[in-house]
Amino acid sequence: MATTNDIVLIHVDDKPGFYARVEEIVPDVKPGWWQVKLLVLTFPLQVFTWILDEFQLEGAPFTMGGTPLRLEEVVSPVELERVEKEKEEKERKVKMRQEGGAPKVISLQDRRKK
Repeated sequence: MATTNDIVLIHVDDKPGFYARVEEIVPDVKPGWWQVKLLVLTFPLQVFTWILDEFQLEGAPFTMGGTPLRLEEVVSPVELERVEKEKEEKERKVKMRQEGGAPKVISLQDRRKK
């Protein structure tokens, strides 16, 4: 679900249309609906306020004036890489625990006594 400061791609007629940043999400007077203020990243910059429900904020298609629209949250490749590294590190730690902990350390001092 898109939240404040997220970048979203707005699909128009099932094609990528434009990018926008979610500036603010406040409850609408109608229960279950939200007033979503979008900073549209075009030249010149524009600000739209759309009234959407939670499903539409999560990417469900909707129409405005008969035009099909859909919001898609944009995730930075840098963020994807960071999440992937964290996942790999977590899997490595789980595997080490399953194998009996950290690799065994052999004391050189104990070897000399033999």
